[in-house]
Amino acid sequence: MLYLLSYDRHTKRITLRHLQGICEGAAVFLNCPTNCTHLRRCMNTRMPVNPNESQHGLWRRFVVEFLVSTLHHRNPIMPTATDRKLDFGTAAIHANLPVPRLVELALARGEGVLASNGAITCDTGDRTGRSPNDKFLEDTESIHANIDWGKVNQVISPQNFDALESMAMEHLRQRRDLFRFDGYAGADTKYRCKVSVFTEEAWHSLFAKTLFINAQASELAGWQQDWTIINAGSMKLTDPQKYGVTSGVAIIQSLERKKVVIIGTRYAGEMKKSIFYAMNYDLPDRGVFPMHCSANVDRNDPKNVAIFFGLSGTGKTTLSADPNRDLVGDDEHGWSDRGVFNIEGGCYAKCIKLSMATEPEIFKAIRFGSVLENTTVDPVTRVPDYDSNKRTENTRATYPLSHIANAVMPSIAGQPTNCIFLSADAFGVLPPLSKLTPEQAQYYFLNGYTSKLAGTEAGVTEPQPNFSACFGGPFMPRPPMVYATMLADRIRQNATDVWLLNTGWTGGAYGVGSRFKLAYTRAMVTAILNGSLKKVKTTTHSIFGLHMPVEVPGVPSEVLDPRKTWKDGAAYDASAKQLAAKFRANDIKFAISDAVRAAGPKV
Repeated sequence: MLYLLSYDRHTKRITLRHLQGICEGAAVFLNCPTNCTHLRRCMNTRMPVNPNESQHGLWRRFVVEFLVSTLHHRNPIMPTATDRKLDFGTAAIHANLPVPRLVELALARGEGVLASNGAITCDTGDRTGRSPNDKFLEDTESIHANIDWGKVNQVISPQNFDALESMAMEHLRQRRDLFRFDGYAGADTKYRCKVSVFTEEAWHSLFAKTLFINAQASELAGWQQDWTIINAGSMKLTDPQKYGVTSGVAIIQSLERKKVVIIGTRYAGEMKKSIFYAMNYDLPDRGVFPMHCSANVDRNDPKNVAIFFGLSGTGKTTLSADPNRDLVGDDEHGWSDRGVFNIEGGCYAKCIKLSMATEPEIFKAIRFGSVLENTTVDPVTRVPDYDSNKRTENTRATYPLSHIANAVMPSIAGQPTNCIFLSADAFGVLPPLSKLTPEQAQYYFLNGYTSKLAGTEAGVTEPQPNFSACFGGPFMPRPPMVYATMLADRIRQNATDVWLLNTGWTGGAYGVGSRFKLAYTRAMVTAILNGSLKKVKTTTHSIFGLHMPVEVPGVPSEVLDPRKTWKDGAAYDASAKQLAAKFRANDIKFAISDAVRAAGPKV
């Protein structure tokens, strides 16, 4: 549809006319001095500028954005709301918009482009992964003794928290439009919390709508959130040291105020991980074990539940998306005396090298309503190039659980029968599959050995061996022993089998060997979950003491013993001893029993 926007300099009035007739609602709204003032103010609002865009194009995009905003403002079907606790000044708060409106606004505002599969693809700027070195926690008397302070949980004072929050709020007050999402974290209604997310970009609100659990329209009246996220991602700090932070990026969180403030990064994953961090603090006090894991359940046997622990890039999302099982969730869960429940309402999948052949469930889930982050698309056809790492190795896709045909809704399941630790071993030393004793389960959970994979954090460009407590160290505010004790209790109470699955390298370390074939990894998971390995014969690793199955259906037997995949056995032994020493250097941090410490490797 085409419109004519005219301005009478004598009457100082603006009129909008549809070329096939007068668009009365819009004309009446725009044809008033008050809204002329609004338009003039909007003209002075900073807009994202494409350096290749002509002045005509910039004006045209501004008019489209202004009209979408003002027409929405008049539409009673699209509610807007202001927050009674937060002062956003005169900014229009677009609250809980449906997916099509958020996509329309994001496109009109130049925040992204539409891909051929219907997803909107957006660029996150210079930060294409999480920024753990820029994450800070407010230190207050009520929480101080409960926190594992250090490199992960860095201190920010209440005074500096106040100052940065005030700056972020002032930044957002200068915006013409802001977006609000209200929803839940936690599929189990007994343990869920209410979350409100305020953003300056429409696509960030779409991200929140995709990843959190949406509230019903009837639940929004009188909404009082438990947690608040304030996202001022386009703001940059010019004097960070003044406020006790280290760069122009700051993600600050207060467990006492139940508030998150994001400054200087447009990477949307910071929002979801901040609420996961909150749940990792809150849930243990309610007797719930929070887990950085995915989960699925046998379609024909609801008692056959599996959970997959692991850091980004180790296979949580890929391996839980199984065509023969139903998906509970791909990343964040709680384990209560009622069973397992998803904390989120969607999935956040790595999509580098994604294909229909290897990961059909994820490939098909990326469609209208999804967000692609930092993914290259063909400029003509708009077909996503999932093989491209032009922007980053950490290309991402979000999609709601409803996009997975075999998702469990609501995303709740029973007690897990199998627990699988995923480790992407860059040394190429760990066996592809090991069955763990209860003591080994606690030992390997506490150490959380894996490799940071390229792009998952700022500055990581190739795999780096890494110990991340509980397979989720960056998201754990409490001491690791709190979570390890809860795991030990759960697996004992439910007789849960625990396995260590290496999704990393075989035949040599990174740069020499190759990653395990996904087909082999899937075959091992299938054998675990269908009970084929319940009584399998094992051999014991000479250094790590791990119990390695001697056969797995669909996997060549020579792959199962890592030493046999190396050309030089002596070189393997040396590398294994080197990794064992790293484990021992790491485990001294934990106050564990002699039995648990003895379950580690020999040095």
